[in-house]
Amino acid sequence: MKNNQTKIATLLLTIGAALPLSSFSQAVMDHSKMNMSQMTPSLTDGEVKKIDLETGKVTIKHGEIKHMDMPGMTMVFTAKDKSLLTSIKPGEKIKFMVINEGGKMIVTDIQLVQ
Repeated sequence: MKNNQTKIATLLLTIGAALPLSSFSQAVMDHSKMNMSQMTPSLTDGEVKKIDLETGKVTIKHGEIKHMDMPGMTMVFTAKDKSLLTSIKPGEKIKFMVINEGGKMIVTDIQLVQ
């Protein structure tokens, strides 16, 4: 009897531990479900946080990306062309254009804000 009680208690603890994980995973933004085919890309304000020229990735703290209905946050984007990243440095204010290509967030334009 105690063996069954131990198994039930373990099962309940496992289920209880998994519940917060499932609610967290629902809170993560799923870009693949966004309908962006009808939305016109526009420039978004941002601040460069990190640049990786080797991989062509840039981390940007940005405001709302209106054409994607995305709230402001800090995230990593891929540059369409690595040369976009050579004229910016971490800490600089920028305006940038981003599009969704097959679920990947691609920066197509970066302009330094003076």
